[in-house]
Amino acid sequence: MNVLVLNCGSSSLKFQLIDTASEAVLKKGEFERIGSDESFYSMDIPKVEETKYKAKTHTEAVAKLFELMGDLKDTVCAIGHRVVHGGAEFSGSVLVTERVLKGVEEVSHFAPLHNPANIGGVRACIELLPKIPNVLVFDTSFHSTMQPKAYRYGIANADYEKFGVRKYGFHGTSYAYVAREASKMMNRPLKDLKMIIAHIGNGASICAIDGGKSVDTSMGLTPLEGLIMGTRAGDIDTAAAVYLAKKKGLDFDGLVSYLNSECGMLGMAGVNDMRPITTRVAEGEEQATIAFESYIHRITKHIGALVAVLGGVDAICWTAGVGTNRHDLREKVMSKFEFLGAKIDPELNILHNGIGEGRNRTGEISEEGSTVRTFVIATNEELQIAREAVKILETCEC
Repeated sequence: MNVLVLNCGSSSLKFQLIDTASEAVLKKGEFERIGSDESFYSMDIPKVEETKYKAKTHTEAVAKLFELMGDLKDTVCAIGHRVVHGGAEFSGSVLVTERVLKGVEEVSHFAPLHNPANIGGVRACIELLPKIPNVLVFDTSFHSTMQPKAYRYGIANADYEKFGVRKYGFHGTSYAYVAREASKMMNRPLKDLKMIIAHIGNGASICAIDGGKSVDTSMGLTPLEGLIMGTRAGDIDTAAAVYLAKKKGLDFDGLVSYLNSECGMLGMAGVNDMRPITTRVAEGEEQATIAFESYIHRITKHIGALVAVLGGVDAICWTAGVGTNRHDLREKVMSKFEFLGAKIDPELNILHNGIGEGRNRTGEISEEGSTVRTFVIATNEELQIAREAVKILETCEC
């Protein structure tokens, strides 16, 4: 079964065509700057290329994608779509119906930059390939197993019930994939494992997983809560945010934009790329050092808190761009958990760094004899979405 996986952003469309039997990627690429005169698409598989293409809308981008697929278009059995926010209604992946799309639209205010674009991609596929089933896979659904004690905020019950303000969590497809891979690498059933997964990229979160189920996670109602990220502030006193808004003359939308786009490592160090930041840290620059140490501290604090929530841990896993590529970050954080028996091998830690010839971003980096095992696992959210799509098709009458 070939599944086409689409991830639509506000002005982008990432795609992969996956043979779910072999889990091989047949086609992979991305449309960027959709809606502008500078739009183009790039192809990574089967061959690297970049071509200018003026796509005014996501529908035009999807139409061009189907053209690029050629005869492979006729092999597509399902289209899997990443959707950022499913609210409280969608606790798992679902087959697309008009009612489902309306339900997603109703919670789009929680993810106004993402959900409308995600839905646009779905509607484009329905228009152009009306006979092919579409499946929605939500970033939030993996966390539907959290209990009220983990997802409730300390607000009035009436406001929680009326407005749905609670923690939802994100990066769910990444967590589902990495948890399964860690279980295989440990040769232990997922149901018997307690693990912490640190998804550390430009957007970053940490999740506590018990028996394959999310128990708690660092992100909240939106992806803003939790860690210091590339451009997001993460945890901040609400009064501090309001104070900043007043001082800067920002309305609500302006404040949200500021906290999401102008803060984090970008605001603290002037750039949200870890490579120049760590170079500047090595040179002794104060701003970069404070930013990097704050970044490390926040990750360490959240991992520690989630270990306590689990009451112990069998494995700590690192994934996403920064998590798999920064051995120095992993070393600094993991040094704080040696008391748990989570000791890493310095040579293995550097080897599994994803940078340089012969390096592998997936592997165990534990020191021999460690009672808590540590892994670096390159995530594959597209493959997880394809797997979810197959599950849905196997259980529905479509």
